[in-house]
Amino acid sequence: MDKGLKARDIMTGGVTCVGAHQSLFEASKMMRDLNVGCLPICGDDNKLKGMITDRDIVVKCCAEGIDPAEVQAGSLAGTLHWIDSEADATTALETMETHRIKRLPVIDVSKGHSLVGMITEANLAKNLSDEQIAEFATRVYAAAG
Repeated sequence: MDKGLKARDIMTGGVTCVGAHQSLFEASKMMRDLNVGCLPICGDDNKLKGMITDRDIVVKCCAEGIDPAEVQAGSLAGTLHWIDSEADATTALETMETHRIKRLPVIDVSKGHSLVGMITEANLAKNLSDEQIAEFATRVYAAAG
């Protein structure tokens, strides 16, 4: 990866949030309409509160026999990892590898901690060498041992 790249240089901008008080049913419709498998969760203050995936909805709600229309997205927010838009892109890669995550929210700290984008596997693939892609895949997808 180019040493001069920042997180903002490799991210995808224009990220849509699901509100913490919106239902998982609403979140699933947003995912369908946006053709994504993950959404950031934002609170009433428009600050990032967490992330929710389509898998979270299926495993933690539907598979438990719970009506997704009755569960707020914020209840599945979980542990949140993010990166400052001015951080080195290499730091983004290391953060994703360390925490074994496939999507990393990008926050602009200088603008009140606002969500400005998302770094995904596709963003990494466009900016990594073949060796770095292989290392990322090994670290993120390898079974815990």
